[in-house]
Amino acid sequence: MIYAYPCRLTSDEDGSLVVTFPDVPEAITGGRNRYEALAMAEDALATALAGYVHAKWDIPPPSDADQGQVSVPVPTVVAAKLALYSAMRAQRITKVELADRLGVSESAVRKLTNPDHRSHIGQV
Repeated sequence: MIYAYPCRLTSDEDGSLVVTFPDVPEAITGGRNRYEALAMAEDALATALAGYVHAKWDIPPPSDADQGQVSVPVPTVVAAKLALYSAMRAQRITKVELADRLGVSESAVRKLTNPDHRSHIGQV
């Protein structure tokens, strides 16, 4: 799955832009201009989806962008971790079971599935 979610950019009363995501309502941010708002949107989206992982919720699939919406992708490493997390949930594989299958420690798998932990894409 491609983890790029459509967002809405709405002008605030002070002229700044508010960014919201219909598929991930917990992700809300903004900026003084379009460039800043979209840069902040990527981080807000990644943070909100990390919250889904920590809460052990399913990652919502992104909907198609409507006219006037912009798709915002999460960083590549975060997308890989979300895909791993979603595959594990779909197959009902625990971190301990995946660690056994891969021949690594359970703590290594915890790091691979934690969107907040810094990992190299090659590790995931």
